[in-house]
Amino acid sequence: MLLITAILLDGLSYAAWLFIIAVGLTLIFGVMRILNIAHGAFYAIGAYACVTALGVYYAAGLPEAGAYLVMGAAAILTGLVVGLLVEGVLLRRLTGRDEVLMVLVTYALFLMLEDGIKLIWGAQSYFVYQPYAWPGFVEIFGLPYQVYDLAIIGIAVLLGLGLWFWLTRTRTGKLMVAVVADREIAAAMGINVRRIFAITFALGTILAMLGGALTAPKIAVTSSIGVEVIILAFAVVVIGGLGSIPGAAVGALFAGFARAASVHLAPQFELFAIYAVMALVLAIRPHGLFARQTGRKI
Repeated sequence: MLLITAILLDGLSYAAWLFIIAVGLTLIFGVMRILNIAHGAFYAIGAYACVTALGVYYAAGLPEAGAYLVMGAAAILTGLVVGLLVEGVLLRRLTGRDEVLMVLVTYALFLMLEDGIKLIWGAQSYFVYQPYAWPGFVEIFGLPYQVYDLAIIGIAVLLGLGLWFWLTRTRTGKLMVAVVADREIAAAMGINVRRIFAITFALGTILAMLGGALTAPKIAVTSSIGVEVIILAFAVVVIGGLGSIPGAAVGALFAGFARAASVHLAPQFELFAIYAVMALVLAIRPHGLFARQTGRKI
């Protein structure tokens, strides 16, 4: 029973973390048709912004509970500024270009941002463990488990519900869905497609940085953390289907439980578990589990 509980909790926690990171990537692709390699660098910037903000906060001797608001504010503000800046200065000039070219552009942006991170924060590691340790742990069926990890599960659920509400119940969200369905017709109907693109990219960037901010208290924040994350995020969205938010959630669950089961039952296969699931899904569904059907344009 203890082993099953550990696999379930670890799987859910890891899946929630993967979803928070991957949902911004799949949102940007679904609306803008951009496979954003720079997503990993945004994640890393979010972690560094969180560490910097918390360093200032704790140096001022302020209450522990307020640190979580600081983490969220740092991710949202930094993501908003960086997202709007990148979309307005770089991506807007390349709208409508070939998707392969956009991959190369965002890869170049990723490399530049990685160097920028080293110039600003240096190559040393940063530790800010207090938000992770402060809530303590609870016992679930006799297994001690960190409250912080359980909170990440709750945040992922709220985030998924919030995105669903945004896309189906708000005017901007419905306009975004219209742009996804047909960009040219949406523009012809008077929708400001450029504005929708700016909102989408800023939101995707904020989500990436939120993932980095939530991860920062659990790890040593170094300049290389974005490389591993972008590979995992791609695996998740490929499993679920590029551009599908429900697919990102299901893909994260598949990857999370595969990784948790391998860690507890066969640790030597941990590195391959997620990619084995991806290969199996693609063998059955080459475009992912929830790939959107697209019409052929003549």
